[in-house]
Amino acid sequence: MSVSVKPEKQSVDLTGISETALLTLNSRAREARRADGVIDDPMAIRLEDAMDVDFAKFGHTRQEIALRAASFDANTRAYLEQHPKATVVALAEGLQTSFWRLDAAIPGGEFRWLTVDLPAVVELRSRLLPMLPRITMCAQSALDYSWMDQVDPSNGVFITAEGLLMYFQQAQVLGLIAECARRFPGGRMLFDLPPPLLVRLSQRRGLRASKRYRVPPLPFGVSDTELVTLLGPLPGVRAVQAAGRGPQGRGRVFRARQSMGRRLPRRLRDWLNDSLTLVDFADELPDRFEITRHAQPSI
Repeated sequence: MSVSVKPEKQSVDLTGISETALLTLNSRAREARRADGVIDDPMAIRLEDAMDVDFAKFGHTRQEIALRAASFDANTRAYLEQHPKATVVALAEGLQTSFWRLDAAIPGGEFRWLTVDLPAVVELRSRLLPMLPRITMCAQSALDYSWMDQVDPSNGVFITAEGLLMYFQQAQVLGLIAECARRFPGGRMLFDLPPPLLVRLSQRRGLRASKRYRVPPLPFGVSDTELVTLLGPLPGVRAVQAAGRGPQGRGRVFRARQSMGRRLPRRLRDWLNDSLTLVDFADELPDRFEITRHAQPSI
């Protein structure tokens, strides 16, 4: 598919949590520029090149952010292979370019896409990214549930919350998931959360990414074990699944660190490891709750 981004440098004015979209874009674009990058993301490169932004302020890029995006792609694609005409809802999408990566990976793609983000982000996406018939945008918070009225659930619904829920309070997270389960029976939701240790370290002043930038504080982050306890009582939640990851990271040291993290005792894993979670919504009110481990999809 031929895509293009306006060539002139565009001004950008994002603040607060929305500004983190620039950090994650920079990480993906830097990876995509590498010959040995962990993600193929030409739209991220074009988008970054179109912006008048001092990306150096965000510090060194980390391949973990690109790996997270690839994992979201893998799980989304697995759902779309079973529901080719589904609607993908990208909550707080920021400057993600997932639609174009997936559209390139799925020949003749028929899925539809709904971006939900704050007005400043939606305005920026409208200026810098191609507007296609299969893409709709809602300029509002994910916590304003009226975006759900824009979704046709008849062909399946896959909801992503990449890098979002950690900025909400626990009650807001549970309320959002419960409402999604009520409105989209038979659908699925994918989200990530940081490890509890990182949440604690961020509480006072956020996390320093560089001398000139701090990531905002993260109010919410729990372990896989705690998620079962929290989500189990929610009406309409059929199963909580530890989602499959995408490609392995680059480099022996990085891969050794990943392997070590998986071999830690359970309590340490819960405290130190991030989580990637799929929530399946029941077709009707559930009579049981289960946790399973998803087979690792690929993209």
